Amino acid sequence: MRSLFPVTDLTTTAAASDPSELLTDREWSLDELAEAYAYPTGLPAEGPGNAWLRANMVSTLDGAAQHDGRSQPISCGADMRIFGTLRALADVVIAGAGTVRQEGYRPARAREAFAARRAAAGQGPAPAIAVVTGSLDLDFSLPLFTEPLVPTLVVTGAGAPADRIAAARKAGAEVVIAGEGTRVDPARAVRELADRGLRRQLTEGGPRLLGQFVAAGALDELCLTLSPMLTAGDAQRIAGGPGVIVPERFALASLLEEDGFLFGRYRRRDAR
Repeated sequence: MRSLFPVTDLTTTAAASDPSELLTDREWSLDELAEAYAYPTGLPAEGPGNAWLRANMVSTLDGAAQHDGRSQPISCGADMRIFGTLRALADVVIAGAGTVRQEGYRPARAREAFAARRAAAGQGPAPAIAVVTGSLDLDFSLPLFTEPLVPTLVVTGAGAPADRIAAARKAGAEVVIAGEGTRVDPARAVRELADRGLRRQLTEGGPRLLGQFVAAGALDELCLTLSPMLTAGDAQRIAGGPGVIVPERFALASLLEEDGFLFGRYRRRDAR
């Protein structure tokens, strides 16, 4: 993996003081990836701007975010290394209920390679998983709810079915109310999670949830893998739902390449 465009405004530059040192075909270590993808430092403990929400998505050259309903067929080994690194840096991984069901989500696991880094940052052994759902149509007997290292969170609205909320709590999940009716307010979800100390946030979609974060102006950073594949068909894009009135421009923070796959990191222009 090599950096095509090492930039000077990265939080870190993968442990290399000279950007030319990044132009190498060797495989980056997990520690170097962790440095390159580190969250911004100095987030306030409370109030506006106390959370950082990044998304991690993959897309083919022709815009498909999935093939046969899943993202794995358009991914690669390097993409999965970055996927694991981003999870290991996060306080919480946010996903829509449909994605949790479709991708067969399990609890995040503790990884020895990141244990010291998480301990130094005051983090637990693994990130929590937060499932965004209005209906709570979830199987609470699955390992995601019965075997997590830290309790799984269910993010829903105040009008969600009372019996499903009770079932979630009985299974050991923490219920987070972040909206009126059954609808989840994406910006409020970010605030509610941050208020629980989960300020380094990562969303893995799906496209509908990412579209909601984009429309709410809540997304700070997008980590996008561009897969050198063409699928045609009618697969979803990485973000769905109603469009924004004025497109929001993001700035390129870094770009890596391996075997034709591009791994871009983009930040809102007004973000830290």
